[in-house]
Formats: sequence, structure tokens, C-alpha cells
Amino acid sequence: MKKIENTFAVTGFLGKDAEIRQFTNASVARFSLAVSRQEKNGEEANRVSAFMNIEAWRKNENTGSFDILTKGTMLTVEGYFKPEEWNDNGTKRNRIVMVAVKFYPPVEKEEAPEKPAKPVKKGKK
Repeated sequence: MKKIENTFAVTGFLGKDAEIRQFTNASVARFSLAVSRQEKNGEEANRVSAFMNIEAWRKNENTGSFDILTKGTMLTVEGYFKPEEWNDNGTKRNRIVMVAVKFYPPVEKEEAPEKPAKPVKKGKK
């Protein structure tokens, strides 16, 4: 049986500064990440954007990483999906929370050099 993993990795821009809340032993940073992709419809190409809500938890002595969570910062975020359920005046509610395990500036990819043309074999005369 294949192992199914609950993980994600996404790269985007922070929509606004993170909202940071401190508790007794831990702190949480909640932030939105703007992501986009290009959609083609025949000859026409459109950019489709979405905002993803993410939260990151750290022990209070390890919250220094939250300093980079400022509006406009490009980040790669890795984490997992956490289902939450609650009761709201008799109505069952649920949502999926994206929990960041780590986040960092994206690694710049070097463009691969074009493959050199295959040498032409000279025929024997």
C-alpha cells in the first residue's frame, strides 16, 4: 500500500504583515500568502491569483523566524493540513488549516543552459 503524506510546499508573497499572538509557552503567526498561476484559454493567457491563510507555531524562545513575515516578502512555505471542527450555536462547522512547519526565502533556480547541438557525423568518402 502506498504511503499517503499530508504535506504541502508553496511559494508566494505575503499579503500583509503577520498577526502574531503570544501565549504562555508558544506563539502563533497567522499570515496570508498570495499565489498565482497562468491559465491559458486558447490564445489568451490570464494570471489567476489566490490568497492562502497559513499559521506557524513556535515556542516563545524561537519566534525570531517571525521577523521575516512582512508584507511583500516572497517565501516558500512547507507544512501540513490540519482539520478543525467546532460547534457554532448548534451548527457544526469545519475548516482546513494550513500549518507551516518551515518557511524561508525561495531558492533561486539557475536556468539550465541550452543543450549543445549534437555534432554532425561526417560520412566516409
